[in-house]
Amino acid sequence: MIGSRLRLARTAADMSLRDLSAAIDGLVTAQAIGKYERDEAMPGSAVLSAMIRVLGVSRDYLMNADQLALEGVDFRKKPSSSRREEAQVQATLLHRVENYLMVEEILALESMVWDKPRHAPYPLHDIVEADQAAMQLREAWGLGRDPIPNLVELLEERGLKVVCEPLADSIDGMTAYIRRADGSTIPVIVVNALHWGERQRFTLAHELGHIIMMMGSGLGEAEIEKAAHRFAGAFLMPAEILWAEIGRHRTNVSLGELFSLKRLLGVSVQALTYRCKDLGIVGPTLFKRLFDEFKAQGWRSPPYAEPEPVPKEAAQRLSRLCFRAVQENMLSEGRAAEALGITVRELDRRMSVPWEAFRAHV
Repeated sequence: MIGSRLRLARTAADMSLRDLSAAIDGLVTAQAIGKYERDEAMPGSAVLSAMIRVLGVSRDYLMNADQLALEGVDFRKKPSSSRREEAQVQATLLHRVENYLMVEEILALESMVWDKPRHAPYPLHDIVEADQAAMQLREAWGLGRDPIPNLVELLEERGLKVVCEPLADSIDGMTAYIRRADGSTIPVIVVNALHWGERQRFTLAHELGHIIMMMGSGLGEAEIEKAAHRFAGAFLMPAEILWAEIGRHRTNVSLGELFSLKRLLGVSVQALTYRCKDLGIVGPTLFKRLFDEFKAQGWRSPPYAEPEPVPKEAAQRLSRLCFRAVQENMLSEGRAAEALGITVRELDRRMSVPWEAFRAHV
């Protein structure tokens, strides 16, 4: 039966039942499509082919009986995000991860095992304990106190799946767990591909905090978000680096210093300033003076862009696996393009030019 997969593909395409009916030239009514999604009926071959064409999925995808379940969904969003936008993100996520697992299976690869540290999730009863959690994770993964040049690659090496998708501006990202048919779970982080690099990196670290920390029952929703923010700051900007580069206490800091650290750590100057405040490097007076300057420069207003943007993060492992499978004639170009959410023409271009040559256009 195709019900849940058809509903998932339709939601990912941001189409209502009526939209889909119209897109297939009224071959069947919206009510009939609703019956397909409830597994009360099966479409004929002509209708099935039309829906596959409109929704941009393969016949194998719709007919595959294996199901993935989405659990523990947690969005990082603005209040303006709609339920429809959130549903579309969830549908797209399931589609992307399923394709990811399909490519791994074709290549006879074991799906990367989530490298959860032995003592994780780290219990958190106070926001400041997020610093300790970040340092424990760095130690467990052998990161020392060095900057993290490519956060997506690190997370995927540790068994998380990272999905970079164009999302509504009201949604920064989300975390979830994918439960497979065998009962095993895979943690997944979704990040907005339209955001600039420093914002993506902070979102990734923030969502990692939600996965790696166990929030105490005494923490409210606002405090939980602050704790995840603090974790992200500590994970990307270890205190030892800032103490060595900027000192333990400052009465004034130049924008030149902040932008130099931005290039080193891959974070915004605003996130750097917050981190310096958390560590007591800058006091309330200097903090306010700096943020007044950021506001005057226009960096505190949408789209919150700063000079010298950090290069965007991108999930490259799936691309590498798709390129490999296509070159070994184990996967068609059409299926590989579907797995990556791009056109066959774009797939051909990416396979024929260096990564940096097309990354600038993403």
